[in-house]
Amino acid sequence: MSKTVTLRLDDATYAFFRDWAQADNRTLSNMIETAAKRHLERFVDPKEEREILGDAALMRRLRKGTRDAKLRRGRWVD
Repeated sequence: MSKTVTLRLDDATYAFFRDWAQADNRTLSNMIETAAKRHLERFVDPKEEREILGDAALMRRLRKGTRDAKLRRGRWVD
């Protein structure tokens, strides 16, 4: 089921996406969704993402590391 998201764009960015969408005969929302997916797919392999998210121990360590970093716990390693 699709969800509605509010997105604030400056005028130039809005015009860029609008013109791009019109040139590709797409809706503005579809163009933004497609652009976001293409960008993220360059960095995230779906199989690897499922493996990471499915590893409960790793996820606990990542959450702990994030909390520690926010609290400035730990040390830099050269």
